[in-house]
Amino acid sequence: MTTAKQSTGTKQNIRLSAEKLFRQRGYAAIGMRELAKAVGIEAPSIYNHYKSKDELLNEICFDIGNQFHRAFDAAVANEEKFSKKLRAAIKSHVGVIASNLEASEVFFNEWMFLEAPNLAKFKKYRLEYEIKFRDILDKGMRKGDFKKMNSKLAVFTIFSALNASYDLFNSKDKLTTDEIAEGISELLIKGLKA
Repeated sequence: MTTAKQSTGTKQNIRLSAEKLFRQRGYAAIGMRELAKAVGIEAPSIYNHYKSKDELLNEICFDIGNQFHRAFDAAVANEEKFSKKLRAAIKSHVGVIASNLEASEVFFNEWMFLEAPNLAKFKKYRLEYEIKFRDILDKGMRKGDFKKMNSKLAVFTIFSALNASYDLFNSKDKLTTDEIAEGISELLIKGLKA
């Protein structure tokens, strides 16, 4: 008889194996049978934990999205200056990536395989996160902390730098999370300052 603890452990192993395989070979290339084999369970057993591959991708994407939102909210809550809020937001974003390297890469590169209605929900959720960054920039521009610019373009540039940072964690330079977050925020904020 399978205990609840064993079932939870198996489900977690399925999720971790999915993150690894989706990252390495892409969501579309991995089937549930291959995933079950990687976990070391019979193919039909996987459906006791996940109804479909889409359910797995949905869980990964929304879990990482939730982590980005929560980390952002906690990071900026006590900062007064908009440049400090932005620095804190950047550091929180890099921190989520550092804590979830494989899942983050799946989040960034495989989300487009989500099925309806989850795809529409995910796009909305991602836009809400982007708006949080734009809000900091827009308010900072009005206050004179940042030079006048198109905040959508600025946030696109910020996310381009942040979302590629997982490559830095795998580089031979062995940079720490703080070094990566501080380096990116320093470069970006200097360019944004009024």
